[in-house]
Amino acid sequence: MIRITQLKLPVGHTEDELYQKIAKILRTDKKNIKRACIRRQSLDARKKPDLFYSYTIDAELSLPCSKTFLQKAKNVQLVVLGEDCYHFVKPGKQKLLAPPVIIGTGPAGLFCALMLARHGYCPLVLERGHDVLHRQKTVERFWQTGRLDPSSNVQFGEGGAGTFSDGKLNTLVKDPCFRNRLVLEIFREFGAEEAVLYQNKPHIGTDALCHIVRRMREEILRLGGDIRFGCQVTDLILEQGRVCGVVTGQGERIPSQSVVLAIGHSARDTFSMLQKRGIPMSAKAFAVGLRIQHPQAMINYAQYGQETVESLGAADYKLTWKAANGRGVYSFCMCPGGYVVNASSEPEMLAVNGMSYHDRAGINANSAMIVTVTPDDYPCKDSLAGMEFQRVLERQAFQAGKGKIPVQLYKDFLNGRKSSSLGDVLPQMKGGWEFGPLHQILPPALTEALREGIQAFGQVIPGFDRADAVLAGIESRTSSPVRIWRDDQMESAVKGLYPCGEGAGYAGGITSAAMDGVRVAEAIASRYQPFDGKTQD
Repeated sequence: MIRITQLKLPVGHTEDELYQKIAKILRTDKKNIKRACIRRQSLDARKKPDLFYSYTIDAELSLPCSKTFLQKAKNVQLVVLGEDCYHFVKPGKQKLLAPPVIIGTGPAGLFCALMLARHGYCPLVLERGHDVLHRQKTVERFWQTGRLDPSSNVQFGEGGAGTFSDGKLNTLVKDPCFRNRLVLEIFREFGAEEAVLYQNKPHIGTDALCHIVRRMREEILRLGGDIRFGCQVTDLILEQGRVCGVVTGQGERIPSQSVVLAIGHSARDTFSMLQKRGIPMSAKAFAVGLRIQHPQAMINYAQYGQETVESLGAADYKLTWKAANGRGVYSFCMCPGGYVVNASSEPEMLAVNGMSYHDRAGINANSAMIVTVTPDDYPCKDSLAGMEFQRVLERQAFQAGKGKIPVQLYKDFLNGRKSSSLGDVLPQMKGGWEFGPLHQILPPALTEALREGIQAFGQVIPGFDRADAVLAGIESRTSSPVRIWRDDQMESAVKGLYPCGEGAGYAGGITSAAMDGVRVAEAIASRYQPFDGKTQD
């Protein structure tokens, strides 16, 4: 197999043109190319409006290629087929007395359950919220009526918080064991497009992700796993520094010597239970801020040099700035052609998130403009201080919008006054909205950093700091406010307890959470034999 890097072709090229380019680089006839596999595709827009794709391609020839040529050829190398494959661990020798219990069906929990199910461990997954189809109806009803179900909402339920987002699959996590590739291949297996395997910034979209999550659940069940919805874990059974099982809200005691805490970043009642139980954890840094909306055509022009490029779809961006007061300001969870959504999970508190469908066809682009906060910013100093910091902001946002998403134009945010009318940018929201004084919600240092950052971003993307850009808040759930401690074997100080994914403080998005779920599955499997189906009391 021959790997070609930095192969460039204009956006909109044909498959035949790709093969012609490969043949030219390898100095052979196109008919000698048995097959070609795209390993990576990224956009080169440095000469916009002339846009190019940059590829990494694996090509197999029907004729041998001169080794002398390969040694001299630029950006061409021989690779061993299968050298970048993932391999699951060998099973351990200890006997499982009961199936592993996984708390949560977000990406960490689902991928942990799938890997364990595929290798004979028959996991039991407990989820407080509804299955994804029921959950969709609950969430839509909340957006339409404002009636919140605290157990099943944008944060809780099958698929986790990422289900109602853009379904972005990019990650910066280093991947020497090829778990990232595994995660992408599993998403492809259950319905994602082939392009997620090679695009630089792959995404699935909320509408497609719902079906993928359901198919993954069906596969876990087919392989001998079990999933219970509407089943919240309210306590742990601990004996002599080891977990022995869990207690559900219905009072059921479920034995298990391996419990995975894949609880998500919004499981605040569970965090409180863990603190009472003495599970070691600490407050950690995260970020908070506001969502900002612009016309998608404006972002397209800035990034592509033209307002529409049909073959590319809606453009995205990534922006960072260091404010004069030392605060980092940056874009987060950018949703091209998307919506700002009410992502609340507790009564009389309000949090927002961004969401895109697969086609990213909405008229607005939105992203979070967030500022880093650290434990030094929290008024109290215990392990849940960051969580309480979030709650304070969310209560203020709820009050500012009178129970709806509070909205403010950028010019009014800059000048410290409540907005009274819109400009040319029309809010694209899931959930009701109301004009509110967003400049009064965040601490003054964060507000000043955001004002400065958005102005600076206007120098990078013309119009980003336009007066009628629509702000909405509060974006408070960017990542977990706590880290549940674990060792190199992925265990808490309480043996048999495996903190996992974003809620435990070890991931920051769908892909990294899924990868962490795979790691925890490996840790359990490397210790125990597959479950033989015989539960012992």
